[in-house]
Amino acid sequence: MDFIGLILWPIKWVIELILVAFHSMWTFFGLDPDSGITWVLSIVGLVIVVRAALIPIFVRQIKSQRRMLEVAPQLKKIQDKYKGKKDQFSREAMSRETMELYKRTGTNPLSSCLPLLLQMPIFFGLFSVLNDASVKDQAGVGAMSQELADSFANAVFLGAPLNSTFINAMNAGGPWQVMVVAAVMIVLMTASQFITQLQIVSKNMSPETKASPMFRQQRILLYLLPLVFAFSGVAFPLGVMFYWLVSNFWTMGQQFVVIRNMPTPGSEAARAREARLAKKGKLVVEEKQDSAVAVEEPKKTQRQQPMGKTRAKKQGGK
Repeated sequence: MDFIGLILWPIKWVIELILVAFHSMWTFFGLDPDSGITWVLSIVGLVIVVRAALIPIFVRQIKSQRRMLEVAPQLKKIQDKYKGKKDQFSREAMSRETMELYKRTGTNPLSSCLPLLLQMPIFFGLFSVLNDASVKDQAGVGAMSQELADSFANAVFLGAPLNSTFINAMNAGGPWQVMVVAAVMIVLMTASQFITQLQIVSKNMSPETKASPMFRQQRILLYLLPLVFAFSGVAFPLGVMFYWLVSNFWTMGQQFVVIRNMPTPGSEAARAREARLAKKGKLVVEEKQDSAVAVEEPKKTQRQQPMGKTRAKKQGGK
């Protein structure tokens, strides 16, 4: 076993356990254990469990990315200040000011990448389990026995075998069901990815961020990532594509919830949230909680006591 295989082994073991557990559950409820719908529903259950477990990591990633977007305009000012200056003193000064900015704002460019790096072994494990079962027709490292791997590899969904690919079906002249199912899934995967990126670019960026180079990078990803699914989807088996499709829909819904409830300050989504809170009469309370801004209440003055005429004359005489 190679080094990567050694790292993925425990992850694949857990993934196979969850996948087989859902397969057993659907079989218990009366579905055919060798049916494509049974295995597709098992994949859906697997994606839901795994993505739900990754929610804390996702939230941390979103917060890190948002902080980086907030400091992007200040970072651009530092870069513009030393633009064209290539001497050692200027480079050191630029690096020092950049680090001071990160320290002052509590941001770290690596912190937004760390959650993604933690997710990568899990996604590779998912892909490996589904690919080994559907394409290689081989047993897994744990609960995925050879019998279950055969069942998965030979399962048919809407007339399309889960181990088939769009390219193979097209080259072999069929079955046409594979090309239809794969084409529909590729369109849905591409559309869901585009909508996910569009939510970020159009609703969750402040005007300052939209004027920074980071916005241009996001605009490129808006069109680039969907194309990745469009071109790569034709070469992957349907069993793996079902995982990607469900995962994309999960990401799209998750992103919608995050943007609605944790928008970037100054963005269109933040203004929409403020309008909703104002309509409900909760804007002031929420602003205190989110931004931790202490609003000083007016000081209570001591009530003026009424004075009698005699007492007033005495004080006037003084």
